[in-house]
Order: sequence, then structure tokens, then C-alpha cells
Amino acid sequence: QQPKMYGEAAADLLRELKRCAPAFVPPYNTEGIRKVVSEMNELYTEVRRTLELGREAMARPEVAGSIVVHHASIDRNKRCLLAYFAHRMQKLQSLRWEAGAVIPEEWKQNISEAEATYFGEYGKLLNLYMKAYNIDLTADLAPPKSLFVEVRVVKEVGELTLESGESVVLALGTQHLLRRTDVEPLIRQGFLQHVS
Repeated sequence: QQPKMYGEAAADLLRELKRCAPAFVPPYNTEGIRKVVSEMNELYTEVRRTLELGREAMARPEVAGSIVVHHASIDRNKRCLLAYFAHRMQKLQSLRWEAGAVIPEEWKQNISEAEATYFGEYGKLLNLYMKAYNIDLTADLAPPKSLFVEVRVVKEVGELTLESGESVVLALGTQHLLRRTDVEPLIRQGFLQHVS
């Protein structure tokens, strides 16, 4: 029987993130997280059991060493879990800036309920900030080269009211020359496609 390697389940979670495409997030790994937390609980129980042996047992190097190894493994697992969650949260924040306030369908099945809540709350904070300063920070993520942009409608949008007060019907397959600020959110959400 092969000896148990502490931290392997936590390392697997991080490898999973690394294997995934940079612009995407892998499915939330509930089972992997459960394994890591279970291992941490086992290690914590082992540390407590060892500490209860008393000072005499602690004087032996192998006993003291086991406490150090188990405690270091708990800390490593904790850091790996925090890195896993931080990476996923950062992806959700980037998604909010790039795609807008609605989670795209291809992401919905990959995030947990708590992550969906986080995405919504992050969006509310961003909107509150933009409203307080009367500025749309999500309008231009890259400096615009021109005021107007030519777009093709790839998903039916319907009637859109522009900043100028005019309205335009964005029917599937049609092309339009519109102000960048009017259509940038729709481009990011995949309704319109920039025509070069």
C-alpha cells in the first residue's frame, strides 16, 4: 500500500484551474473541496490526539515532528483552498466587467450558488459606485479608436434607445454604424459583433 500524501487533493484543485482555458472557469469541484476539508479535519484530529499524549511523548522527536508535519499540511491545504476560491472570484469579477450584469449560459453550470450570489453582489457594488459618480466604467474597457463602430447583429436584440434619444431596431443579420458607448455592452454580451 502506497503511503498517504497529504495535500494531494488540494494540489489537484489547483492543477484543474491551470488546465482550464484562461478565459473560462472549470466546474465548481464540490467533491474535491470536500476531500480537502475532510483531510484537514483528520489532520487536526491527529494533532489534538498527539498533543493529548502529554509532555513526555512530546519530548520524542518523531512525535514532535509529526505535529509539525500535520500542522504544515493543514496550512498548505488552507492556502490551496484560498488560492482556488480567489482565482474563481477573480474570474467572476473579470466576467462582470467583460460580459455585463448577466452570467453567460456557458458559465452558469460551472459556478456554485455562492459564486452566483457573489457575482450579483459584486455587480450591485459596481453599479452603486458608478451611480454615485455618474460614470459608466464598463463602457470602454479599451481606449476607443473612433466614436462610431460598425456592428452586425448576431442575436436578436429588438429596439434599442440610443443616448441621443433616437431608437434603432437591431434585427438579426443587420449591420449598423452606431456610437461605441451605445453598443459596447451588447458587443461584450455577444448580441452584436464588431465588423472590422
